[in-house]
Amino acid sequence: MFAAYFDCPGGPENLYMKEVMKPDPGEGEVLVKVSASALNRADLLQRRGKYPPPKGASDILGLEAAGSVAGLGRGCSGRWRIGAAVMALLSGGGQAQYVTVPEGLLMPVPKEMTLIQAAAIPEAWLTAFQLLHFVGKVQEGERVLIHAGASGVGMAAIQLVRLAKAVPIVTAGTQEKLEATAKAGAAAGFNYKNEDFSEKVLEFTQGSGADIILDCVGASYWEKNLSCLSTDGRWIIYGLLSGGEVHGDLLARLLSKRASIHTSLLRSRDQEASRGSKQHIQAFTEEVLPHFSGAPSPRLQPLVDSVYPLHAIAEAHRAMEENRNIGKIVIEIPA
Repeated sequence: MFAAYFDCPGGPENLYMKEVMKPDPGEGEVLVKVSASALNRADLLQRRGKYPPPKGASDILGLEAAGSVAGLGRGCSGRWRIGAAVMALLSGGGQAQYVTVPEGLLMPVPKEMTLIQAAAIPEAWLTAFQLLHFVGKVQEGERVLIHAGASGVGMAAIQLVRLAKAVPIVTAGTQEKLEATAKAGAAAGFNYKNEDFSEKVLEFTQGSGADIILDCVGASYWEKNLSCLSTDGRWIIYGLLSGGEVHGDLLARLLSKRASIHTSLLRSRDQEASRGSKQHIQAFTEEVLPHFSGAPSPRLQPLVDSVYPLHAIAEAHRAMEENRNIGKIVIEIPA
């Protein structure tokens, strides 16, 4: 089969399509013929040699995929039939023509949704769902500040915050991205390049601040995050785009607000705590997936920014590195 590959860490130019061995499904695994995968920051980090896959995981790029069931391993329960449209969060291997997935980690593709659209769901929406409900314990009426609001996770989080009857507030780097987040349901949005988002959040919340902050940026935002975090607020860190080294009196300021810091990495959780992953996936399947196909029109909608064929994987990486995308970049896999 063909797969996205690189021989040594480096830039996007190192990526190419390589012919590799097609995987065989093991005990309790399903073989999925992949139609589409999606690009994530973790793929860029892995390509640079900074985010190796968990032990035992595929070294092929791709943390999510959508396609059809092509084979069943020994011991499968019969839950999935050959040809069924499915999608999955993966620990690796999604940007290839085939991937194997434990049957309990597969999800059905919502009705009337294309596989291109479905490929934009697993990583972003499961991440946002897990951060909001399993980590942040979001409650009705709470204010949630979402950094990188126009990213895949950001756009999913906006809609899930609305679904939870809470209030989404975002930051983004361009007016175009802020307009897209408003269309998705953001109650307020601020350009971090030319506005002090901390002051703006406090102004919007009439001085009370954000109850939850979803932060994929890290070090450069810590002071502003603490300034606009509410008393007893939850600061959830799930990425470190600006690094992780903090200089300053973080603990004293955190203590003064009785606030808490939570951290989460969905990839390592998926590989090392499969029971937790199955719990998240079951809850997501039951509580969220029905809202993608609700009448008269879907209440929730994955946002696909662009689609690249697998042979143009390098250009897809460049687009994400340059922050060109609003929503998900999807990789179409050749038949």
